[in-house]
Amino acid sequence: MTDPIPRLNQIVERLGASRLLVAGDLMLDEFIWGRVSRISPEAPVPVVEVTSESYYPGGAANVARNVRELGAEVRVAGIAGADEQGGRLIEWLNAAGIDTAGVLRDPSFSTTVKTRIIARHQQVTRVDRERHATLTGAQTELIASQLEQAIDAVDAVIVADYGKGFLSQTLADRIGRKARAAGKILAVDPHPYTSLVWQDATVIKPNRREAFLEAGVPPSAPVEPPLEDRPLLEAARRLQERWRPRSLLITLGAQGMLLVEGHAPPRHLPAYAKDVFDVSGAGDTAISVLALALAAGATPREAAELANHASAIVVAKLGTATVTAAELAASIARS
Repeated sequence: MTDPIPRLNQIVERLGASRLLVAGDLMLDEFIWGRVSRISPEAPVPVVEVTSESYYPGGAANVARNVRELGAEVRVAGIAGADEQGGRLIEWLNAAGIDTAGVLRDPSFSTTVKTRIIARHQQVTRVDRERHATLTGAQTELIASQLEQAIDAVDAVIVADYGKGFLSQTLADRIGRKARAAGKILAVDPHPYTSLVWQDATVIKPNRREAFLEAGVPPSAPVEPPLEDRPLLEAARRLQERWRPRSLLITLGAQGMLLVEGHAPPRHLPAYAKDVFDVSGAGDTAISVLALALAAGATPREAAELANHASAIVVAKLGTATVTAAELAASIARS
């Protein structure tokens, strides 16, 4: 039997050689760090004494950040407000070397901000400030035309849908048609509330909850082993029938991942994570590594394996985190 480790390491070494386009809902992640020394006399809640604040790209912008962290060239497309938060997000992305020419700044749009309050390495609460966008016909046509032109210049496209209104069926159809015509990899992280139909995708990566909602299968508790989880397998079957992607990868949290390729029997990839501190952005990291690996010549199984390693690394970090090639290589060696 061939040792897969040298092959995975070769793929990791090639991750930074690709050019990617990331399209989707852009957000700004705000972290307020502090300490708790007492309970409020006004209500049974902790009083957080703020010590620092930090900002990071969120949503599709965090996907682009993950791609860039692994050394690849990346362009991001989406919509941001002409507000302070949107300016902060664009400034962060530009400083990281991420091309933001495809970001539409709209004065009528409020940039989505997710504020997490962290005390003693624990998230106390999260506050979301958002207003769902609805693109006009002219905006949709402008963005679609820009995306079609950008697809010609990249090796792979990642679509990150967070249900905030940027993506529509019109955009989904045009991205899919262009990616297929240009022979480009299309990796989609879907959102169940938009109910978009993705055709011609190379791989689609919902998590368990998203898969059940998209497939119309009633939610149920996970079953061990996952290959005997009948509701999960039924959800996977329905999604394969609906979307017909070349590969379907359902992330299962502590259970790992379920990979379905065409009509082949599903494969279960057990999780590598030992310590879980924060799951924020784990899906962003997974779709980033998945697309980069496919662009580097990996098989769907190899790409899923690397995405599984990356997820294990990022959930052991606090906050919206990324992984490096060195961390991936170390995780492969440990496995």
